[in-house]
Amino acid sequence: MVARASRMTPPMEYVRLYDEAAGLDGVIAIHSTARGPAAGGCRFWTYPDESAAMADAVRLAEGMSYKNAMAELPFGGGKAVLRRPAGAFDRAALFEAFGQAVERLEGRYVTAEDVGTSVADMELVARHTSHVAGRTALAGRAGGDPSPWTALGVFEAMRAAAAFQSGSTLSSMTVAVLGVGNVGAHLCDLLAEAGAQLVVADIDPARCARMAEVHGARVVAIDEIAGVAADIFAPCALGGALDVATVGALRAKLVCGAANNQLAGEEIAGLLLERGVTYVPDYVANAGGIINVAAEYLQESADEVRQRVVRIGPRVAAVLEEAARDGLAPSIVADRTAERLMQERVAEPA
Repeated sequence: MVARASRMTPPMEYVRLYDEAAGLDGVIAIHSTARGPAAGGCRFWTYPDESAAMADAVRLAEGMSYKNAMAELPFGGGKAVLRRPAGAFDRAALFEAFGQAVERLEGRYVTAEDVGTSVADMELVARHTSHVAGRTALAGRAGGDPSPWTALGVFEAMRAAAAFQSGSTLSSMTVAVLGVGNVGAHLCDLLAEAGAQLVVADIDPARCARMAEVHGARVVAIDEIAGVAADIFAPCALGGALDVATVGALRAKLVCGAANNQLAGEEIAGLLLERGVTYVPDYVANAGGIINVAAEYLQESADEVRQRVVRIGPRVAAVLEEAARDGLAPSIVADRTAERLMQERVAEPA
């Protein structure tokens, strides 16, 4: 089996967040500031304990370093992970306390939306710090919900990968989408517009019902989605979707989705390669959201965001071509490229 090369691991910095009165309990993990401030969203989720939240923050912060470098953004990688309180809580107080914690880092970390957070939450954070994006978009300017941009980037990645793998367009393909939340639903809209056939699965039956009604998607159970007859498998839910069992059941020959950290273990990249499945590294495909966040923070336009997002397609093609030429898993090629870019210090935004 072709093992996945170990990533470089610079020292991780942890900032513990705790404010009992506000209900704030979490951590900010800063993986790298080589290219600029650590940028990455704020995840608000139910974790069984502090160690689980910490582990998620570490994994996600590392992923943001690679994603930001590969997207050639002037940012390093970081992530905030907040534990959702078990009982009733004051959401405004919690996110305002988080904003105060971000401000104390004096610009070393830039936050934004992620799973479980919203534009409204980021507006609360912005009451106490300017180091936040994902706020209400101004006319002609980058900002707002990054989900459509993430979906567009994945669509462009998928289109490029399909052309590389088989010379086909998406109009002739069936795509199995796992997770049709904000990003997954937007991706389905783009795929349907391109003429693709859809198979969907989600923990929320209402989301699936909407895809069936709007796009004629076939709905299957979550534990069946990987094994359906499809050309492309698109993991768009939480991480770890590609494990040994999933890869064993997989009938699609191309994997390209929006979820972060799709590979459940280092051995999965080699297993996909051995089975002849083309895997588009998640952080290359799903960079559209952070591209929008970065542009908002740098006060750029929505047109500039679109120009950067559509470049994801050619970037994916380059990774796949190098991987095929050298007989490597695409994730190894992407990691090597990102690590080289991480060493190239760029000017920090004002």
